[in-house]
Amino acid sequence: MSFIRKSIVRRLFFHLLGVAVAISAIMLFMYYFRSDWVEPHILLPGGVGLFLVYVMVACYVDFVRPLKVVLTEMQSLLTGGVYKKIYTNRVDEIGVIAYFFNKVTEGFGQVSFDVKDRQRMLGELNLAAQLQRDILPQKIPEIPGLQIVAKTKPATEIGGDIFNFITVKDKTYIYIGDATGHGTVAGLVMTMVNSLITVFSDHSDSAYEILVNVNKYLKRWLKKAVYMTLVMLCWDHKTQKMTYVGAGHEHVIVYHTATGECEAILSGGIALGMIPDNSKVIKEQELKYEETDYIVLYTDGITEAKGANGELYGLNNLKNAVIEYSPQYSAEGVNFHIAKDVSTYMGNIEQNDDMTLIVIKRDKDFKQGAASESTSISWQA
Repeated sequence: MSFIRKSIVRRLFFHLLGVAVAISAIMLFMYYFRSDWVEPHILLPGGVGLFLVYVMVACYVDFVRPLKVVLTEMQSLLTGGVYKKIYTNRVDEIGVIAYFFNKVTEGFGQVSFDVKDRQRMLGELNLAAQLQRDILPQKIPEIPGLQIVAKTKPATEIGGDIFNFITVKDKTYIYIGDATGHGTVAGLVMTMVNSLITVFSDHSDSAYEILVNVNKYLKRWLKKAVYMTLVMLCWDHKTQKMTYVGAGHEHVIVYHTATGECEAILSGGIALGMIPDNSKVIKEQELKYEETDYIVLYTDGITEAKGANGELYGLNNLKNAVIEYSPQYSAEGVNFHIAKDVSTYMGNIEQNDDMTLIVIKRDKDFKQGAASESTSISWQA
């Protein structure tokens, strides 16, 4: 870019040359044609004086004052004061500095706008994240005959995993779900599903009825690419039976303490929000669930967690962890050690999806009001 057609040095040189020639011509004219007016011995000092005065005035007007304007605005910028655009058509070094200053401050204005907009968005995001945290159960419920421990770890400020425990009359519904992806959209879907389940659980007699009604109303508001997988358990306090309804979610893991067998039962069904009517594709089934047996529910953030070698943690590793820790620990201990096992497997690899883990142990000695080792739902490992 041929920006500098003139320089300050070149400009100053021609200033000095011009005034020197002009003053010399005047002095010569006065000496030869008007010598009786002026004493010869004062011509040279007078000419030099005029030359210096002109140089000082020219330098101030042409260089010092414009440079002072530029420096004043730069000082205001650097000290956080109010600055303004510099208007000039100069093409020397001062013009370049002024042009550079204007361009930089234009960028600062855009950055300032972006920062304010980002701060506003972060404030709204934090508020949404807090509202979502308030929706999740704030403590683990105490259900006679069951030890329940649930932990969750969102991948972002707003997660798509959902879980809750709702007791209506003589039944307790325990559910876990995972919305498409994670982030704001997943968080909104999670909130909608949780609200619908809360409403319909008061007017339904089974987990099957709840999920049929939830799906019907959810489908009206979701786009084709947005849905939620979910599995819901129903613990009948009177019959002491556990049933489940799957809506396209992960496996239900059941560890049978008496035999040491670990089952991974596919939940079945179809995700909520995929079709208008799911009444023909989901069903309620009973789980074989004896005293001291364990049920483990999870979201795919656990089985799809990547290790340092790039391989997934997988269902087999999860089953092996259940087999290893269930004979040794309570529901709290099993949950903690599985979470620790997953975290160790991942190492320093970044978490890419929300992770939720629920462990339920059938324990006839556990009664309402019994102290739990931990009521926090925060992932500790």
